Amino acid sequence: MSADKDIDGWLGERGISSPDSRARARAVLEEANLTSPRKVRISETKLPKAEQLLAERFYRVCTAPACQQVAWSSGREPLPVEPRSHCEHCGGSNNRRAEVAFLEACERHGVRRVVVVGGSPSVREELESKLGTRIELRMVDGTERRTAGKAQSDLEWGDLVLVWGATELHHKVSTHYTAPGTPYRHKVVHVARRGVAALLEAGITHLER
Repeated sequence: MSADKDIDGWLGERGISSPDSRARARAVLEEANLTSPRKVRISETKLPKAEQLLAERFYRVCTAPACQQVAWSSGREPLPVEPRSHCEHCGGSNNRRAEVAFLEACERHGVRRVVVVGGSPSVREELESKLGTRIELRMVDGTERRTAGKAQSDLEWGDLVLVWGATELHHKVSTHYTAPGTPYRHKVVHVARRGVAALLEAGITHLER
């Protein structure tokens, strides 16, 4: 005899927990004859088909505007989920959401090369792993001596230069990039907040202006 599962509990494990989201998901399962309005449990043999059906019909999404925009353009019906760790776009991570939005902004504005001045070694490594497959990155260690010539090369090379002042960044390094009168000021963004999300959001704001 096959086992079965509580339908509401199974949906809740997938973030489909609000009454409206649960009702919408159940309606789709009922249309496919995988359950009926009177049933509260479903056979485990039907769960793979139910999972596939929900994935094809719905885009599970949190309330963040950037995630909502992606959901509406996905071709699937947006289905609100809680907690936001179930969101298909950001997975509940502010960093992940910012990374995706930053890459999208770079694509819209033709940005291919980004210089990041400052940040800890671990954060620079994270940015390389998350962004480096889509855009070219030049990471500048803010604690090591940087000559004016190398900084000039960075400014000429990059389409966008993010100077991360709230991190490990010596003044002697940052001034090469932020000195008044430089002809590259239009591409330089001084970021005064910590965190990867804050860094990338500052870049997005600059590009959207």
